[in-house]
Amino acid sequence: MGTVVPGRTQHLSCRSPGKPGNTRQEVSIASPAQGRVTRITDVAALAGVSPGTASKALNGTGSLREETRQRVREAAQQLGFTPDARARSLSSGRSYTVGLVTTDSSGRFSIPVMTGAEDALSAGELMLLLCDTRDDPLRERHYLTTLSARRVDGLIVTGRRSEPRPPVRADVPVVYAFNRSTDPGDTSVVVDDQAGAVQAVEHLLGLGRRRLVHLTGPDRHLSAQERAAGTVRAAGDALATEPLFGEWSERWGRQALDQALRRVPDLDAVVCGSDQIARGVCDRLRELGRSVPGDVAVTGFDNWSVMAEASRPPLTTVDLELTELGRRAAQLLIRAIDGDPQPGLLTMPTRLVARESTLGD
Repeated sequence: MGTVVPGRTQHLSCRSPGKPGNTRQEVSIASPAQGRVTRITDVAALAGVSPGTASKALNGTGSLREETRQRVREAAQQLGFTPDARARSLSSGRSYTVGLVTTDSSGRFSIPVMTGAEDALSAGELMLLLCDTRDDPLRERHYLTTLSARRVDGLIVTGRRSEPRPPVRADVPVVYAFNRSTDPGDTSVVVDDQAGAVQAVEHLLGLGRRRLVHLTGPDRHLSAQERAAGTVRAAGDALATEPLFGEWSERWGRQALDQALRRVPDLDAVVCGSDQIARGVCDRLRELGRSVPGDVAVTGFDNWSVMAEASRPPLTTVDLELTELGRRAAQLLIRAIDGDPQPGLLTMPTRLVARESTLGD
């Protein structure tokens, strides 16, 4: 199967988005202070409430005053009490696990999405199971079947491309992160690539650059199309030639810059569709004896630290804010699990990170 993500999400206690009730939590861990197992009755006695109320307070269920919940939580923490996950699952009919299914084997995009999702899920004491399909439809179906057999409470579906994808068949809530579902009735959370390109162009125009070129990836990729569209819209007459589409690589950055210079010898800024392309552009400019940003300012896209921070000079780039995207996707999934789905497309903002490739030393 996939990977069980370690961390707080494995401590399945406190909040239960499931149905309210008087379910009692059973034995959890031994109390170091008393040398025996701490029970829900011990927590209830210390907090001055009934065992049923203590259980509701730790599960986040029932109509209790916040001060009562807080008193019970403090008592549980003082006694070192952690509810039994098996008892809670049996009583609620839930597994308190969520599957994250991704096509991104390298983890370039799925890891930050997963990190944000884990942050949100751990607040609800849910555990995350990561499944890498390697972009193989058969493997994806296998994982979906396996996750269903494990009775996961919901699914987050993500990948390495922003192209819309067919919806998955599942009998639990599903949220799509980074790549949207083709079904408008599904819940999808995506990046605003166009707005990110606009941020980069406005930054360059604000610095007085007036002869811009745009170098980006394959024109069959939605992200390349969106970033080019944003650049064209924001640059206007400052865009000295039409966007050049190629591949997501440093090699293409070097080759594309040579093509751009033949068309626009006096260019003063290069808006790149990825950090890889931008790093290749910086390398080629240095070989040609042109300083960055003195002669030519360069911007990237993605804020991939391996590329952006190691570039010479470090790249001004657009951060996709994938961790926040993953966090938001998980929050929407929790709402759906709680019976409050939010169908439709949510577009998340990007953030410009200014570094030496436009600002200098």
